[in-house]
Amino acid sequence: MKTILVVEDDMDIHNLIKEVLEQENYNVIDAYSGTEALILLKNKRVDLILLDLMLPGLNGEEIVKEIKNIPIIVISAKISQEDKINVLLNGANDYIVKPFDKNELLARVKVQLRINEGKIDNKEIQFKDMILKEENHDIYIKEKKIHLTKTEYAILKQLLIHQNQVITKTKLLELLSYDTLDCDENSLKVHISNIRKKIREITEKEYIESVWGIGFKIHK
Repeated sequence: MKTILVVEDDMDIHNLIKEVLEQENYNVIDAYSGTEALILLKNKRVDLILLDLMLPGLNGEEIVKEIKNIPIIVISAKISQEDKINVLLNGANDYIVKPFDKNELLARVKVQLRINEGKIDNKEIQFKDMILKEENHDIYIKEKKIHLTKTEYAILKQLLIHQNQVITKTKLLELLSYDTLDCDENSLKVHISNIRKKIREITEKEYIESVWGIGFKIHK
């Protein structure tokens, strides 16, 4: 299911957009200001953003400049060519003028998701409800971001890449050394423990299984 962040402070318009999207089985996340949107994006995995420009706090133009690697459709009452051109040049992918036709909105949403689907899938590793996004070194479980250190991220990435097999401690340390990460067997155990702890903050599922005397594997 694709997740769409709706950033709109007008409750009537916001609820209308949300209803239209949910009828098409999209998962909708709500934000009512630019500041709230940026906070949500730190912890949520989002496939598309629908963004108003005239927002409390940070306005839409400022948000467009801040967001990278997520397609943005601006939905705004601003109708001048200058506004449209500036926003598109600064990073927005599409621009819809209010009032809008809901069928046109859905069509543009589908187009942007289709355009970006290949780009996203080529840079993702997925296991059950865990997704690793190589482009920005983010990992999500149930669309919630796990905040990992560089070494923790590298360890979990290798386990996900080799998710169909046991990866020995020696092999894992060797792979980490390729990333110029300084890690020994003792610190590896600590890193694994920290990863498990951070995962448990989101879900009770066990993702990493210890294979006694050998190494680790992703739990099936």
